[in-house]
Amino acid sequence: MLDQSDGYVTEDGRKIGSVVMEMKNITLRFGGVEAIKNISFDIREGEIRAIIGPNGAGKSSMLNVISGFYVPQDGEVWYRGERRAPMRPYEVARQGIARTFQNIALFEGMSVLDNVMTGRLTKMKSGLFGQAIWKGKAEAEEVANREVAEKIIDFLEIQSIRKTPVARLPYGLKKRVELARALASQPKILLLDEPMAGMNVEEKEDMSRFILDVNDEFGTTIALIEHDMGVVMDLSDRVVVMDYGKKIGDGTPDEVRANQDVIDAYLGVSHD
Repeated sequence: MLDQSDGYVTEDGRKIGSVVMEMKNITLRFGGVEAIKNISFDIREGEIRAIIGPNGAGKSSMLNVISGFYVPQDGEVWYRGERRAPMRPYEVARQGIARTFQNIALFEGMSVLDNVMTGRLTKMKSGLFGQAIWKGKAEAEEVANREVAEKIIDFLEIQSIRKTPVARLPYGLKKRVELARALASQPKILLLDEPMAGMNVEEKEDMSRFILDVNDEFGTTIALIEHDMGVVMDLSDRVVVMDYGKKIGDGTPDEVRANQDVIDAYLGVSHD
């Protein structure tokens, strides 16, 4: 197991830093149902951390806890050395945490560029009056934010569709636009909820490449949920495995792959 408190260096030479976020004994209930049962794990600076498990394991619920959308009944979320209190979504965004969604959540009637620009909202400081007259500070701010959005569009190779309404795009490109919107906020931690769900092989290869590039070029810490085990094992530095709301494995891809509890969960072995 990787237990270096100050981080470690991967086989391909990437530097993984110290713990940036920690889940401590998280329990989440919906009525009488425990979606998450006393789970603890951490996320390190600069790593790609996967959360996997069979359907109904509680993965999306855990991602919603990390993003601040759900507040657990028991346990604590620590971020950059401080316990995180309950907060609103915009406060989480201002902390440098962005996400994509399992079901695409874009503004279908708006262009790709306009959708990506919505990712800059937390960076816009001009008031309503300044935006209305659009001169001076407001204009300079708009130009600066548009420049960031255009760079993200170039980075994800969607220049040719930048003015296209999102509703006209195929599914795979919509997923890429959603990634672009999340990246436009320049997050420290990027949460990806099944980024390759519904994609064909070519689209998965493209998305995998972009995820690796985001991590490498920007140093962005990434936590992702994904059902394609080939993708998970190829992309991830560490993997936490959930089943029926419990953690049954945590370690490198090789360690998880050899974990008998994980093997049993994916093979459908009965639970006593």
